[in-house]
Amino acid sequence: MSNGHAWVLGATGQIGRAAVRALAADGWEVTAASRGGGRDAGWDAGVRAVALDRDEEGVLEEALGEGCDVLVDMVAFGPAHARQLTSLSGRIGSAVVISSGAVYEDDRGRSFDTQDRPDGFPRYPVPLPETQRTVEPGDTTYGTRKVRLERDLLAAGDALPVTLLRAGAVHGPHCRTPRELYFVKRLLDGRRRRVLAYGGESRFHPVHVSNAAELIRLAARKPASRVLNAADPQAPTVAEIGKAVDAVLGVETETVLVDGAPPRGHVGETPWSGAHPVVYDMTAAEEQLGYRPVTGYVESLPEAVEWLAGELAGRDWREAFPKMLKSYGEGLFDYAAEDAWLAAYDRGRR
Repeated sequence: MSNGHAWVLGATGQIGRAAVRALAADGWEVTAASRGGGRDAGWDAGVRAVALDRDEEGVLEEALGEGCDVLVDMVAFGPAHARQLTSLSGRIGSAVVISSGAVYEDDRGRSFDTQDRPDGFPRYPVPLPETQRTVEPGDTTYGTRKVRLERDLLAAGDALPVTLLRAGAVHGPHCRTPRELYFVKRLLDGRRRRVLAYGGESRFHPVHVSNAAELIRLAARKPASRVLNAADPQAPTVAEIGKAVDAVLGVETETVLVDGAPPRGHVGETPWSGAHPVVYDMTAAEEQLGYRPVTGYVESLPEAVEWLAGELAGRDWREAFPKMLKSYGEGLFDYAAEDAWLAAYDRGRR
């Protein structure tokens, strides 16, 4: 028996692919919407794929027809999308919307928006609960737009019950900014020494796509207006992540740990690096949804590493992952700078 009709916006994105699979397996009739209208090989044959651009005037409203029981939105980024969803409240039973852990602010007003300033990296409580204050809503940054989205959607109240999932560092296949690339490419390039700033102890809590999909599945079954963190059962340190990637690829790497910030330029800086840990509290999701993780970071890593290696085969990393280049720059793989620093480090130890 069907649970009803579920619409997924951004269905061919990283989380969207897994969410469609999870909802279809749970008995939902699923419409998978994306700009290209493509399909994932892992989807059930009953999934209906449609092409649409939700930002074109009236397109989503027309495509929805009489509506759906739950709408899952992977690609909502600000007030315009909030208005779009709330305007459909008469045709949508409930919604599940992906937000971000980037919304949080510490007690001194520091957030991901200030992390590049001197002493600007936020110092959050560990673990970080949903009750922690957020940045002010606005239109200037990713975090401020997400907060405005959250508040506008929650203001709809009973007219449109919305579960907002504040996702951690998303990982798994099909990611456009795969943080694991930092380690995988180095190993594929034959590098067997790595430098890690902050003593390798940085933690940026990840969430695997299947765990995000499980939270979506559970929220779809229990509509309500709420905000929940979305994260894996573990928050490994960056040094532990490096060792786990080594193990998947069957190599041994020497790790040079540096106290404090990167010693020179981007040397020792990774996509997880930060002066203080970012670890999300998952108690609310466990209590409100009965959430139990589908997988852990280490268990899920082989699939992601295999996918990454396949994407890199015969291609420059900039071509394979242009958004990674945009987000982190050329310094991500500045081997010359690393080698120069390591040479100086080695001389200083003699």
